[in-house]
Amino acid sequence: MDHSYRTQGNGAGGQSGRFHNGAQATPNMEPLVQRHDAPTRIFAFVDDLFFVAKIQEISRKLNVKVEFVKSEKEIAEKSGENEDKPSLVIVDLNSNSIKPIPVITKMRAKFKKATSIVGFVSHVQGDLKVKAQEAGCDVVMPRSAFSQNLANILRRHGAEDEVEDNFNKA
Repeated sequence: MDHSYRTQGNGAGGQSGRFHNGAQATPNMEPLVQRHDAPTRIFAFVDDLFFVAKIQEISRKLNVKVEFVKSEKEIAEKSGENEDKPSLVIVDLNSNSIKPIPVITKMRAKFKKATSIVGFVSHVQGDLKVKAQEAGCDVVMPRSAFSQNLANILRRHGAEDEVEDNFNKA
């Protein structure tokens, strides 16, 4: 019987930092260059401490500002200060501190398509996923997929919009 799988990933003579399937343990996370006075572009309605810690860790590594909010009034105040619409709003659809569906509806009405709304939910809650999409959530993903794709999501929405030089102007 071949037991070569045992030497992978546990640091005992195998390839440390790799999972059993050979995938890298951490994604390539190059920090974005961001001004300290840059406005917050990502807001999160998350009260699950596991996801709060995960979002904080990855945002710190990527140098992306993520602000955790408890109400739609709070996000309106913080985004209204700089007249800049958020790039992303993350909503935990299993949140106990807010009613996620009404919050998504209000966020969609206020920010239109300029802001992406990403929700995450337990994979067995298909009905809640459909309700969130109907309320205006752009993407609803299982908790595991959200966790796996978090670095890419934050990187995509945390980067400042670059001013493009248009050399075709007269």
